[in-house]
Amino acid sequence: ISALKKATGDVVFKFEPFVLHVLCRELQDAQLLHSVAIDSGFRNSGITVGRGGKITMAVRSTHCLEVPLSHKGRLMVSEEYIEFLVNVANQKMEENI
Repeated sequence: ISALKKATGDVVFKFEPFVLHVLCRELQDAQLLHSVAIDSGFRNSGITVGRGGKITMAVRSTHCLEVPLSHKGRLMVSEEYIEFLVNVANQKMEENI
């Protein structure tokens, strides 16, 4: 909170979700892993095939959070709301685990 009050620019509270990249030998392996990830709730998962044929399966959760807190040095939210965001982010971290 004290650092936010001293900020002169824009401040954003950001929580990045779990991401796991898996290099797969065969496309079928990536497709199977993708199905398992989607069925397990990792709805932002996907398969990428590079130019050299490298097959990467990314397991991604949807637990992201990005909230502006200040603009041009002016705090735009209450301290109570910041505490709420920290609690939400901590819950999301527990879900990631």
